[in-house]
Amino acid sequence: MKKLLFIHFFKDTLKFFIIINLSIALIVWVIQAVNYLDFVSEDGHGLQVYFSYTLLNFPKIFQRILPFIFFISLIYQLKAYEENNELLIFWTIGINKLYFINMVILYSFLFFLFQVILTSYITPKSQDAARSVIRNSNIDFFPSLIKEGKFIDAVKNLTIFIESRDPEGNYKNIFLKELIEDGGTQETTRSQVIYAKKGILKTENNRKYLELLNGKIVNNNYTELTTFSFTKIEFNLSKFDSKSTTYPKIQELKNKTLFRCINYYSKGKKSKLIDNVLTCNKNSSTHVKEEIFKRFYKPIIIPLLALLTCLIIMIPKEHPKFNKFRIVLFLVIITVIIISEVSSRYAGQNIFGTSFFILFPLILFLMIYTYLFNRLKT
Repeated sequence: MKKLLFIHFFKDTLKFFIIINLSIALIVWVIQAVNYLDFVSEDGHGLQVYFSYTLLNFPKIFQRILPFIFFISLIYQLKAYEENNELLIFWTIGINKLYFINMVILYSFLFFLFQVILTSYITPKSQDAARSVIRNSNIDFFPSLIKEGKFIDAVKNLTIFIESRDPEGNYKNIFLKELIEDGGTQETTRSQVIYAKKGILKTENNRKYLELLNGKIVNNNYTELTTFSFTKIEFNLSKFDSKSTTYPKIQELKNKTLFRCINYYSKGKKSKLIDNVLTCNKNSSTHVKEEIFKRFYKPIIIPLLALLTCLIIMIPKEHPKFNKFRIVLFLVIITVIIISEVSSRYAGQNIFGTSFFILFPLILFLMIYTYLFNRLKT
């Protein structure tokens, strides 16, 4: 009987959690997807790249809101069971409140493990895959970049100006400036400026190029200028990359890479390129420690939230202060979530920040559980 009651309670909680978490995650994803439209309108990527990138960001959104939605789901079910007198069934058949709390905490560890899998494996992998989509794409939506009468520099090392475009798609009075070598000074910089009266955007064998007609080319080889005219040339666009960030961020790296960096830096060595993706030094090692804490330790807040939420069963609904207690408890839990989120940003930066991030959930959990144990053990 006890087992069936708990299975029913946990199924109801899980069902509500899945529905709410997916719903909110989808809302956040849609809002974020709108912001990512810059990949098409400004950075020149195609719709396929856009949709792939946005979809691969969904696990990150799901992971970020999981602790909060778990707390909401649990407090909703406890409140519903209390108002429908379903909790009385637990107490009537001999289940004491301490045992009930222990079972909820045990149940919360399933969410803790799921969150660790999300933060340490699924999310970094999906984020790296999303970055790879950008990294492996070219400027496949070039026409969307071109705005008449404006200088466009969304493409790395290339500035474009087009005066007008006719209904047939022909460009008129085109200026292109390509930075070939940036030495930092005029004496060490090479560039090329092209002017053409007319241009046509063409695609051939997955290669995009501008067919330019009747113009001039000015080559700046350091401090020497050379100029010549042309009747027709092809300007290859496929060799250019978008200015979108393509290098992997720490949040996207594998756990193995992060631990290698920490192990390397702990030996007192200065700087080294780890797995060809991470330069491990004093500055990066701090961020690596922070990321490791976020992946493997930050989810520990979930059992703490479960314990705090269970405080709602300490006061029956008939008590005159029940509603006030419920509001105060909700605010306390929100405060704990905020403190955990803020303190995670300082984990790994210094001893105080790391110690607070580690000890805060543990000490608070032990204090509350000790109080409940002493009060409910009889």
